[in-house]
Amino acid sequence: MVRSLGRHPWSLGGPWLLGLLARLLLWGSPGARGSYLRRSSSCMPIPQSMALCYDIGYSDMRIPNLLEHETMTEVIQQSSSWLPLLARECHPDARIFLCSLFAPICLDRLIFPCRSLCEAVKRSCAPVMACYGYPWPEILNCNKFPADHELCIAAVSMDENSSSRRTVPRASCQDCELEEASTAREILESLCANDFAVKIRILRRNTTTTISDFDLDPSKVEVLKHGPLLRTEIPARLQQWLDIDATCAHNIMRGTQAGVFVVSGDVQSDKVVVNKAYAWQKRNRNLHQAVRRWKHHRCPEQAGWKV
Repeated sequence: MVRSLGRHPWSLGGPWLLGLLARLLLWGSPGARGSYLRRSSSCMPIPQSMALCYDIGYSDMRIPNLLEHETMTEVIQQSSSWLPLLARECHPDARIFLCSLFAPICLDRLIFPCRSLCEAVKRSCAPVMACYGYPWPEILNCNKFPADHELCIAAVSMDENSSSRRTVPRASCQDCELEEASTAREILESLCANDFAVKIRILRRNTTTTISDFDLDPSKVEVLKHGPLLRTEIPARLQQWLDIDATCAHNIMRGTQAGVFVVSGDVQSDKVVVNKAYAWQKRNRNLHQAVRRWKHHRCPEQAGWKV
């Protein structure tokens, strides 16, 4: 049997749901996870107060849900605790995964998320939870969910026409925000304290997915400080940062389609981490002054890296 897959498995009118319903008619036995409903189970509208799953693409859910929450009050209360993680945009399928458990769609049997979906979300989101001292909960133990060959809800952040999965943006523990350019001196001190510093232009590639993709404009890269990196490898490293650090890029862009920024950060193993970001705007005179002075500025003795 084929998994209940589609590009948008939350879309009620999409082909994934029609295919799923057809397979349910042909499915002989429920299997380990395709459980038939117990008599006390009922359908209820997803309330607007359930921010995690309201407007997910289908309107009704099963109570009790797959996490054995018996009342809507309990579902709303428990699901709301996951909103901060969702806001970190740790994985594009995180909402689908959580809602398949908190608000399972009303069909004639319970459909669990696939084990691979759980594992993909866990890989990206568990490290973010760990930043704040929370382990991946046992109720979301991926081994409890069915293998992909069974009837289940699968990941959608994969191009089914390609043999490879696209780079999945990941949230970071770093709360990266645009800095206020207070004084030129403070900015220069910040540039000295970081491994690298560059002036770059960032473009928003699309706005149709949960997590937007961003591109570095290679013609607009001005290296102020390369540190342990080669100048020639900086554009590729910064594009990698844009690809994987959704939270930081999203916060810096602030909903704009394009922007010029001065960013600085550290080199950690095979990736770069941005610590400071300033918007390059006419009103940021201190930033302009700091960049002009940077060429002749002498940093305190540090680790021996060249600027």
